Amino acid sequence: MTSTPRRGGYPIVVLSVLILAYTFNFLDRQILGILAGAIKADLGLSDSQLGLMGGLAFALFYTGLGIPIAALADRSSRTWIMTGALTLWSGFTAACGLATGFWSLFLCRMGVGVGEAGGVAPAYSLIADYFPAEQRARALAAYSFGIPLGSALGILFGGLIAHAVDWRAAFIAVGIAGVLLAPVFRLIVREPVRTEAQGARPVPEPGGVRRLIAKRSFWLISLGAAASSVCGYGVAFWLPSYFERSLGMGLVDRSLFLGSMTLVGGVIGVWAGGALGDRMGRARPAAYLLIPAVAFLVALPCFVLAVQATSLWLAFFLFLIPTGLNLVWLGPVIAAVQHLVPASQRSTASACFLFVNNLIGLGLGTWYFGAVSDALAPRFGGESLRYAIYSGLGFYLVSAALFVFAARGLKRDWVA
Repeated sequence: MTSTPRRGGYPIVVLSVLILAYTFNFLDRQILGILAGAIKADLGLSDSQLGLMGGLAFALFYTGLGIPIAALADRSSRTWIMTGALTLWSGFTAACGLATGFWSLFLCRMGVGVGEAGGVAPAYSLIADYFPAEQRARALAAYSFGIPLGSALGILFGGLIAHAVDWRAAFIAVGIAGVLLAPVFRLIVREPVRTEAQGARPVPEPGGVRRLIAKRSFWLISLGAAASSVCGYGVAFWLPSYFERSLGMGLVDRSLFLGSMTLVGGVIGVWAGGALGDRMGRARPAAYLLIPAVAFLVALPCFVLAVQATSLWLAFFLFLIPTGLNLVWLGPVIAAVQHLVPASQRSTASACFLFVNNLIGLGLGTWYFGAVSDALAPRFGGESLRYAIYSGLGFYLVSAALFVFAARGLKRDWVA
């Protein structure tokens, strides 16, 4: 059932609930990073296996199911799809706490990916219907606050609960909280009228996906985002282990340190990207892609200096800067993807973008750093993770180059 979006503050209420759901999305996705050390010791896993758990196990179904679920969302109720998705991924997060070995935890993480496949693309489409084009990059950036909020809370709550009880209790607690949120989400968020249909259910154009993937800018944007996500997801997952091994921080200290750094840097970076995108993109659509390109070029040397720091306070400041810059791309890039298709195909376009971004970025990122760490361990011992992080920063250069190339041809593929 669709309804005309209410005037006044209702779109902000909807956006706030969507942010909350996205916070749980990333909380359940990223909690594994802070718990990696305890899980590794308890289940006898290697860094490569942990990397597969954090990336490929999640990304397999998350990416593969995202497109058909988004196509369904373009034809039916996005709010019901998101309610079911939230229930499913939260339930499997709780089930992770019952795992007894590599394969049982791997399968539970796959279940989390199955649920989260229905959680993001429909939300992008809802936001595009609730907010006009001139506010869209900021609204999408605000929605993306769920990434630093969820990541920070996953680090904080995961670490504190694991310290007080154990890692299994951390999974179970956050999973149950998400299941309880699902009916509240469905009660508050109503399905709006699609912006171009004036109350009628849209009929997506045949061949819309084929026309999207025929656009050169779509591939350059998606691959550029994927290259940055290899480093972004990989570093985010392995930083708790890096601070444990190279700087000797305990679980509670790591949780507080990394949680606050992720929250402050991430929120500032996400909002700055959205605000700059709305301000500069109206006059020149290419700015949607040039903004993140510049951000990644600045983030790279900051990460290099941060990994070299031996003082905790210096490390905090140096990591804070690239943590923010690493998320500047979200608002402007996602807004650009929305403009590659008509309104009736936004969920599907978002899912196609997320398929490329997450299959490569999430599927490869956490495994890459873990595999390189294992390979370098015979030579560098406990410092192997430091050098694995160095090796992955080159993905930022690849990302910046792809965004610059995409910006040059974006006007040709733009849908007003």
